[in-house]
Amino acid sequence: MRLQSLMGKSLLLGLVAALGCSKSQPAATSAEAAAARPTSVSVAAAVRRDVPIYLDGLGSVVAWKTVTVRAQVDGRLDKVRFREGQQVRRGEVLAEIDPRPFLAQLHQAEGALARDSAMLRNGRLNLERYTNLRKQDLIAQQQADDQQAAVDQLAGAVSVDQAQIENAKLQLSYAQITSPIDGVTGVRLIDEGNLVHSNDAGGLVVVTQLDPIAVVFTLPEDDLPRLLPRQKQGPVTIEAYNREGDIHLGTGELLVIDNQINQSTATVRLKAAFPNPERKLWPNQFIKARLLLDVRKDAIVIPAVAVQRGPKGTFVYTVSADQTAAQQPVELAEITGPEAVITKGLSEGASVIIEGQNQLRPGAPVAVARSGRPGDKSAAERPAGGKGAPGGKTHGG
Repeated sequence: MRLQSLMGKSLLLGLVAALGCSKSQPAATSAEAAAARPTSVSVAAAVRRDVPIYLDGLGSVVAWKTVTVRAQVDGRLDKVRFREGQQVRRGEVLAEIDPRPFLAQLHQAEGALARDSAMLRNGRLNLERYTNLRKQDLIAQQQADDQQAAVDQLAGAVSVDQAQIENAKLQLSYAQITSPIDGVTGVRLIDEGNLVHSNDAGGLVVVTQLDPIAVVFTLPEDDLPRLLPRQKQGPVTIEAYNREGDIHLGTGELLVIDNQINQSTATVRLKAAFPNPERKLWPNQFIKARLLLDVRKDAIVIPAVAVQRGPKGTFVYTVSADQTAAQQPVELAEITGPEAVITKGLSEGASVIIEGQNQLRPGAPVAVARSGRPGDKSAAERPAGGKGAPGGKTHGG
């Protein structure tokens, strides 16, 4: 009886073990099949060419000159001779103030000059007579001296009158309000018929010079060690793009690097001058600026998305001849926009994986779904900050 019981338990254990083996075997087979299934990837070929290296910053457009045109004398505004948005030249008449009060002052000063000039002529004749009489010892020296003093006073009065005439002419010229610079007029701030004063805060109109125009932008202070030597070599080119980074607005030249760093943002300001004949740049417009720092000659270039970082440094996945993924260590020189410049680890023509590499391990089989080159306008290669245009920060390796 006991023997039968032992035989029954052995049979039951055998059945359980057989069932366990039958369940684990399909699971193992499924894992092996998944590992053997190729991963769909996209690749791009490493190319050798010259690569411009840019420093990218954000900034805004600043008018080259901005002047608020104000009246320099008090009076009634008779005429406005400009149209809003008109291109004006330096010295062009923009408005006129009633000139009659200033003409009256001018005529008054001219009359005073005529009077004092006549008195001066008469005084000089008397002085000449007194001088002759004094030589004959017919009058006292005191009389001759008094006449000389009177002539000197009259000469001073004539000089004052001439200054009054000059001032009256100046006030009369101020009755014609002219543009102090070449530029474009803004919105008219006051209408004809109003009384204007030299101390009015608003002024008549704002004139802005738009060509040339300036761009002020910032760069991280860490870029200064590379930027300062480049500035000493010659003119530094600046490219301006719209805020989305997909429209080129102009090419200018660096004017100045600010003489201090903003400690709160760890950035430095730069100012560049841009020719602006087509008015693509407008004051206070937000822009993206690209400073051409250098051009790397004959460099190996791959899409920046191919570069991976691990515990041992940077690497890329390449496609081997047997259609498997290989992990290739590389030395990174620059990432500029959507492209990475490689100094060591890749040769021209190598196929690097740019999509699907997150699912790979060395030796895993791959299936190439799409091939491309650096600079292709694909979603993987397009910079995050723009729509296919130059964008993204430049980083050193």
